[in-house]
Amino acid sequence: MASDGTPTGIGKAMKHLDLDGHDLPPSPAPSSPSTGHKYALATELVYTESNDQHNASSMPIYQSATFKGGPGQEYDYTRSGNPTRTHLERHLAKIMNANRALVVSSGMGACDVITRILKPGDEVVTGDDLYGGTNRLLTYLKDNNGIIIRHVDTTNLEKVTAVLSEKTTMVLLETPTNPLIKVVDIAGIASAAHAANPAALVATDNTMLSPYLQNPLDLGADITYESGTKYLSGHHDVMAGVIGINNLALGEKFFFMINSTGCGLAPFDSWLLLRGIKTLAVRMEKQQTNTMAIAQFLDSHGFKVRYPGLKSHPQYALHWSQARGAGAVLSFETGSVALSERIVEATRLFGISVSFGCVNSLISMPCRMSHASIDPATRKERSLPEDIIRLCVGIEDLTDLIDDLSQALVRAGAVRLTENGFEALELHDAGRTRQVVDEP
Repeated sequence: MASDGTPTGIGKAMKHLDLDGHDLPPSPAPSSPSTGHKYALATELVYTESNDQHNASSMPIYQSATFKGGPGQEYDYTRSGNPTRTHLERHLAKIMNANRALVVSSGMGACDVITRILKPGDEVVTGDDLYGGTNRLLTYLKDNNGIIIRHVDTTNLEKVTAVLSEKTTMVLLETPTNPLIKVVDIAGIASAAHAANPAALVATDNTMLSPYLQNPLDLGADITYESGTKYLSGHHDVMAGVIGINNLALGEKFFFMINSTGCGLAPFDSWLLLRGIKTLAVRMEKQQTNTMAIAQFLDSHGFKVRYPGLKSHPQYALHWSQARGAGAVLSFETGSVALSERIVEATRLFGISVSFGCVNSLISMPCRMSHASIDPATRKERSLPEDIIRLCVGIEDLTDLIDDLSQALVRAGAVRLTENGFEALELHDAGRTRQVVDEP
């Protein structure tokens, strides 16, 4: 021990404090330990405190697999914990309004950790418009682990309530859904699920909005999770998954799975995600502004557009009762699979790619790409249009984006010229009657 009483050597290693001066389990990082003042979310995203030995302005990357010291120290092996990852988790817990946050190597990794607590015979109630990867995982659990999966239209509270029972172990939600952009009543379903079985866990995939626009835990969900690859990162340069919980015992179960399987986020990836989070507010605001304008542009030209920012969305009021924004993903239909393919191929600024949430704008046909793992019969049963196009809007200049869409629509032959410009071929009549061509 030093003359001033500061522990040294093995004494320092035995301290149960990390470089930020926190005890385990990881807890939300305070905005300002000195005053206790809570800042606006846009500020909280940027503000983090770290009192590492060199007072670095940016959290250091502890690119180390092991840590020296004796028994009882907080870090010994990065699979079990790393200072960079811990700092990220505490920062995320703060902005997710969670008691604890955990980060893993992908969004599907987060979903896998959550569903690993299920046992044979457990029942899961989930939606009929799911991300393809989630559907694939649930199908595996049903076929191989004896988990009972009940798909239902989660936009209809009565239909959800009808399948809930004391046997319901988990309710897995997405809102807005992808790619049909359907909105789910998180609070209503959470209340119904807990009434049917107080021990049931309601998990909500918040990837489509991020913590900047929606906080499922505040609405009654037990678990919130999302792909950090999307909006939280914002640059598609890191794969990550995030889990937020308020129940610390449940958090310990998830941490056990992460530590046992070794799927915790690597130090460098943790640093990249931490950096991306700082610009979430400015990116999301710009992306939403662009998306709203593009949704109005397509809608005004006769296409059937799905976007909760439009008052024509059937669940517009519900969405805005639980979210602070409409996000930056929309989908629209053309009436023809071949036509949709030509539009996607004709764009120049919009990159043809899966995923969303990036600063660059992307375009895709979900039934051919992100949701191709769902067989055609199931897609038809769930009313997933084969011609649907998904736009994931970035931060580019709005005029350039609309010009790119306009030229793609014209080159693809998707519009008819009029005195005032053009309108959709298949959707030009006043009733917006759709005549979808099911082409091979």
